[in-house]
Amino acid sequence: MRRTLIRGARVLTFDDAGTEYASADILIEGTKIAAIGPELAVAKAEAIDAEVIEAEGMLALPGLINAHLHSPANFQRGTLEGLPLELFMLYEVPPLASEPPSGRLCYIRTMLGAMEMLKLGITSVLDDAFYVPKPTPEAIDGVMQAYADAGIRATSTLDQPNIPEVEKYPFLKELLPADILAEMQATPITPAAELLALYDHLITRWHGAENGRLGAGVSCSAPQRVTVPYFEALSALSKKHDLPFVIHMLETKLQRVFGTEKLGKSLVHYVHDLGLLDERMQVVHAIWVDETDMRLMAEAGVTVAHNPVCNLKLGSGIMPFRRLGDHGIPICLGTDEIVADDTANLWQVAKMAGLIHKITDPEYRNWPEAREILGCLFGGGARAMRRGGEIGVLAPGAEADIILLDLDTFAFTPLNDLKRQLVYCENGGSVRLTMVAGEVVMRDGVLTRVDEAALKREARAMMAEFRQNSAEADAAAARLLPYYREMVLKAAGRDVGMQRWAGPATP
Repeated sequence: MRRTLIRGARVLTFDDAGTEYASADILIEGTKIAAIGPELAVAKAEAIDAEVIEAEGMLALPGLINAHLHSPANFQRGTLEGLPLELFMLYEVPPLASEPPSGRLCYIRTMLGAMEMLKLGITSVLDDAFYVPKPTPEAIDGVMQAYADAGIRATSTLDQPNIPEVEKYPFLKELLPADILAEMQATPITPAAELLALYDHLITRWHGAENGRLGAGVSCSAPQRVTVPYFEALSALSKKHDLPFVIHMLETKLQRVFGTEKLGKSLVHYVHDLGLLDERMQVVHAIWVDETDMRLMAEAGVTVAHNPVCNLKLGSGIMPFRRLGDHGIPICLGTDEIVADDTANLWQVAKMAGLIHKITDPEYRNWPEAREILGCLFGGGARAMRRGGEIGVLAPGAEADIILLDLDTFAFTPLNDLKRQLVYCENGGSVRLTMVAGEVVMRDGVLTRVDEAALKREARAMMAEFRQNSAEADAAAARLLPYYREMVLKAAGRDVGMQRWAGPATP
């Protein structure tokens, strides 16, 4: 069994008691933390059967948890200006696409994100992986093998709608010209039985792999994007295997209008009435929620994934952070897809989460404090991944997902308030060591399991083919853009009884 001793670090444990140590040792046995505290007896032994990591001048933290990501967008960094979600998705997940990606492409683009995250001290990720036009076993294996090889802790889903594109939106069917409508309605839909067979592949082959480091989740993408029988089948899978269930709800004002126009109720209320809202659900975004929605989510025990950088780039609005907290709803943090955040840097997300809500309320005592943001980053993320008490905490019995930060950097010089400086000053540049499941996977900027340079070269070589495919998708998006724009602006002009934008209520 591998044993490692981290000696003499300053430690923030993020346990329930908020334990902190000015100097402490951490003993790791196998994949878990065996002991933690000042001057552990084993640390004084002259000869111990363990690798010793001298950590004086370092800060030990739990590894960060990126609680919401879409890895298939990893090749699209910097490709799009900000657009409303419904226009943005024309380029990100083109509705008229026909060719599935190869397993190797899925592997390389997933690996890019995994490498970036590990170098930033992100040790866990909940990847809501979409597959355009549909998943295949080869593509799923490409994603999961990348996470296996990189050494990161990852849970991945199959984010796949199974209804026609025009049924996902209000007004669109009436706005599209007849030829485009016919083409869209003729686009094949993956049957629920086929999708469930792919989930069987994901769960059977990958759930619990790598000594539990890899896992499966389920995803319906959003409730308005799937049939009710498929939605119910996913909920049953989530319950059977205790899997996190990722579901985007009320990210945009248009989605609020969809509920009014198509359902006569909000999407949250719709899911509740189906009997599917439960504690395994990670509700992503939750921007255009009202008090009834929040009450229902709180009663069900859901966790909300907050993606403030993505929300800003897509102009989706500002999530009601304090009101969600007042309802007792746990919040986690995510970068969302790299095409919408343009990095996988969760430190920047934490800072933005600490700042953006200050322009929503003149009562400054309602603004988030640094300790709350850190609670979302660690405890909230662990809950979303169904790993509470196992990750996001440094304690005996917890997984040894640990990062060391150099306190001799500008982020901590001078050191006035450690937690505030973690949220507002650190950008990932102080991370010197990343450990996942007791294994050092990054040390002094160097990834220990993979050849970073070779993988980057392969990614660049793949871009010629990827850009050709993207050009075809962009051409298709250009045909649809005027009608989707009209749809978005029509929804934006509706009065929905709330305001989640910082500017005027209408364009």
